[in-house]
Amino acid sequence: MKTITQEYTRFLWRCFRLSFVGNWKYYSWMFALSVIALFGLNAYAKQFVQGLGTTGLTDQVSWGLYIANFTYLVGVAAAAVMLVIPVYVYKNKDLHNLVIFGELLAVVAIIMCLLFITVDLGRPDRFYHMLLRFNFPISILTWDVIALNGYLLLNLHICGYLIWCAYNKRKPTRKFYIPFVFIAIAWAISIHTVTAFLYSGLGARPFWNSAVIAPRFLASAFAAGPALIILTLQVIRGVTGYPVSEKAISTLKGIVTVALGVNMFLLISEVFTEFYTGASHSVSAKYLFFGVHGNHALVPWIWTAIGLNSLALVALLTPMSKRRWVLNLACIAMIMGIWIEKGMGLIVPAFIPSPIGEIVEYVPTLNEVLVCTGIWAFGALIYTILIRITIPVLYGELTIDTVYHTDPALIEAKKQEMNDAASVSP
Repeated sequence: MKTITQEYTRFLWRCFRLSFVGNWKYYSWMFALSVIALFGLNAYAKQFVQGLGTTGLTDQVSWGLYIANFTYLVGVAAAAVMLVIPVYVYKNKDLHNLVIFGELLAVVAIIMCLLFITVDLGRPDRFYHMLLRFNFPISILTWDVIALNGYLLLNLHICGYLIWCAYNKRKPTRKFYIPFVFIAIAWAISIHTVTAFLYSGLGARPFWNSAVIAPRFLASAFAAGPALIILTLQVIRGVTGYPVSEKAISTLKGIVTVALGVNMFLLISEVFTEFYTGASHSVSAKYLFFGVHGNHALVPWIWTAIGLNSLALVALLTPMSKRRWVLNLACIAMIMGIWIEKGMGLIVPAFIPSPIGEIVEYVPTLNEVLVCTGIWAFGALIYTILIRITIPVLYGELTIDTVYHTDPALIEAKKQEMNDAASVSP
């Protein structure tokens, strides 16, 4: 009689082996991601040896591309609740079999967040200094560390438990995961709120001293995150045949449309306040939107973001969005626009001008871009592996008493059952 530990070890080993099984498209995709991730690792090794001098960061602009990606990915992680809430609060059956993919995306996004924080540290080997000075509850940074790691653990538990139960062909016990689901809903909102407070609480950076920073963060997260999930679900359906109903896509489209509209409204409100009042601290906003004294490195970025978000919102509000290619283009435009708006358009301008009036523009270096690209590729690699493991378990292709790829009749029957269930209205 095997113990639970032995069975779980066997489960992990079988999942590990399964991650190396696939067709030529799977191997090509994984090879390409691995190469990009290794280039990023090589670039980080150069930064580790030579220091942050390999980046475009300066004494005046100490946060740049790394923190921009971190801020954006916190929103992607928080957006998992846009699948969780309809399923567990409003009992939406169309999204029931898809919610795990949102939670897995949240896990990967938080891992990438932690990697971006690591590469942003000039001396990551001195990370223990932060732990020794864990100023709880005074430090907002401490709250952010707790929020991110807590959210990671919650989603790891929920995903791991559901996959483990599917592997053992038994129904999950509600008391072991439902309470954690509702905790994760509140926690998801908190991770982006705390991150927003981390910025708006810095009195020396007037550009961030706004009460709408936190609402803007949440609105943009609930727009870009589900947009990314819409694209991901379509790829999963096209590559694996996993059932994704049109009603599920339509539900996510409605969430994205409302969230993007709210985000655009909050941006307009903030721009009005900055420019109409003509306050002295609006110099950063002027630099961002129009440039100051011939310095305008970020002007093309922010107007590109506004253009992309506006086009996406118009497309989503018109009947044209019923066409799949229009919806996909709107999602891509929204993802890119919000990345620019929350990244380069929010982080960098707060440092320009400096508290003593210096204007030092920030331009990312090639090495910096390679590190960022490598982390994104590594995240895509991990997400692909998680999906590669999860789908066979959900299909019944990999269970505790079946050998992988030895019972095609069972596999086809399970696929047909799931497709039939997806086509039935709640």
